[in-house]
Amino acid sequence: MTQNVERALVKTSMGFIHYRAAGNGKPVVLLHMNQQSSALYLELIAALAPKVRAIAIDYPSHGMSDHVSLQPTINDYARWVIEVMDALQLKTSSFIGESGGAVIAIDLAVNLAQRVDKIVMVNCPWYPDAQTATRNHGALKTGARPSDSSGFPTTRTIDFVLANDPAHSPMQPTQSWMDRINRAQLEAGRERWQVLDALHQYDMPANLPRVQRPALQLTGEHFIYRKDHAEFAARMKDLKQAVIPGGRCCVGWEKADEIARHSIEFIGA
Repeated sequence: MTQNVERALVKTSMGFIHYRAAGNGKPVVLLHMNQQSSALYLELIAALAPKVRAIAIDYPSHGMSDHVSLQPTINDYARWVIEVMDALQLKTSSFIGESGGAVIAIDLAVNLAQRVDKIVMVNCPWYPDAQTATRNHGALKTGARPSDSSGFPTTRTIDFVLANDPAHSPMQPTQSWMDRINRAQLEAGRERWQVLDALHQYDMPANLPRVQRPALQLTGEHFIYRKDHAEFAARMKDLKQAVIPGGRCCVGWEKADEIARHSIEFIGA
């Protein structure tokens, strides 16, 4: 699965950003979930590569990218994505973003639409305000994602995740998935909450109507954000929606073939 995946670093205004890539054809940039990395997209890269050029980025402070100590905004992440595109000489791209990555894709389609073809939003959160977002994620910071006394993340077992945070696990987690999640948490270190904190401050009600590119929303059948499809449909024109049967969290990993099929049909190869 990994032997044909390229890996490289590109220089940006905040330091080096790492990416994985495979395939040829129309570019599709993959934007990972909160506290994860491009390593969780190996299955999706493989599923996309026969049809498109799949490029999965590690955000600053994540994966093998340089760390940034200041708290970024969603717009900062979008700007850094464009800097990677510039380094790779990509004038435009489509985007597949999962969870926090979906919100970065939204911001790209709002403020940098001239660089965007289409966006695919996977398990995209809906938060009407910062207070709701903070309340909904409070359990993550108070035990579901444990840390040592210094605030550095500690590893988890599959049994721990299923007992303490089942909503944010796949339907059938494997040790390979758990190992990559643990590694991504350790790589992010004390900065692992940066994307989540940026998401909490993002004004989704104001920005969704400003999306200027066609969008597809894909949500796992058993995931908590499926109930919010109507909120997006009421605010976004040119929006298509679909539910991934048997999916929950981490559908980009567990349901990679289905995410790829829907995305390629929507984006075009």
